[in-house]
Amino acid sequence: MGFLDKLKKGLLGEEAAPAALSVGAVAKGNAIPMADIPDPAFSQGFVGFCCGIEPEDGQVFSPVDGVVSQVPDTLHAVGMESAGMELLVHCGVDTVDMKGQGFTMLVKEGQQVKKGDPIIVMDLEVIRAAGHPTTIITAVTNSDDFAGVEQVKTGPVQPGDEVLKVSKK
Repeated sequence: MGFLDKLKKGLLGEEAAPAALSVGAVAKGNAIPMADIPDPAFSQGFVGFCCGIEPEDGQVFSPVDGVVSQVPDTLHAVGMESAGMELLVHCGVDTVDMKGQGFTMLVKEGQQVKKGDPIIVMDLEVIRAAGHPTTIITAVTNSDDFAGVEQVKTGPVQPGDEVLKVSKK
């Protein structure tokens, strides 16, 4: 920290925390609004505000810097915590029924991850052959703890592109 930074910090007090948090795209593909997710639990917001990505490939990446809080035995999802947010990255629709087939988990509970780190590999062909949509859903499961959550991008995305903005209270 330079002299001017120290002076500003001293005059203005502690640096303010950001008023909004950013959630990145978890895959390369097409970002879709919550209402278009082909699963009512997500499209109607029962799990929290979310968005979907129709993936171009099976690589799934962390949307934030944070900690992996949950890895189910079915390998189709990852729970994460970051800056007060509780996130769920859910791969495919009704894929819990696949009991792990078609998924390779790359992280474990308690692991620190950075935005853009690989977390899951999905075999899109195996998932489609089982009759399931491959939509990847990113949900802020504690949306009510924030002033607002909004989707800021739809259409083509690359991993890490901001797709959700979470405003603090």
